[in-house]
Amino acid sequence: MPSSRHGSSSQKTFLIALLIVQIACAALYLINLLSSITGIGVLSWAVHEFIELGAALGLLLGVILGAITLRRTLQRNQIVEDQLKAASGAFMDLLNERFEEWALTPAERDVALFSIKGLSIQEIAGVRDVSEGTIKAQTNAIYRKAGVSGRPQLLSLFVDELIELPQA
Repeated sequence: MPSSRHGSSSQKTFLIALLIVQIACAALYLINLLSSITGIGVLSWAVHEFIELGAALGLLLGVILGAITLRRTLQRNQIVEDQLKAASGAFMDLLNERFEEWALTPAERDVALFSIKGLSIQEIAGVRDVSEGTIKAQTNAIYRKAGVSGRPQLLSLFVDELIELPQA
């Protein structure tokens, strides 16, 4: 992971440089504008022209560097979204493996999934259009087959497995 930290550091440096260029251009433009408004001719026309040229080039550079930064950010966001999709798929694969291992019935699988998602017994009963007693019986069967005593332990089984670091 050092490379991602390095990338982050270089991006911060890049953004700071971009900000400095834009501040310098704004300052030059303001000096030129104040000189024109006040009529104080401390700067020759050639210096005025160079200031305007520098400000225009600085603003153009700011637009280009801003576009590059935006493109990099969008690429990084796409990578993170892809990683999240992969993690979500891995979690569903893990759920299905455990459900098969525990020999859950299709109804128990649904109830277990809703339970892991955080739905209450009443909400699960409403979604499945069955009585709360049926859901309680199914959750008890799920906990027994999984070897846990309740929802927190059931969820903990999956969280522990997902965050477990690979052994070297």
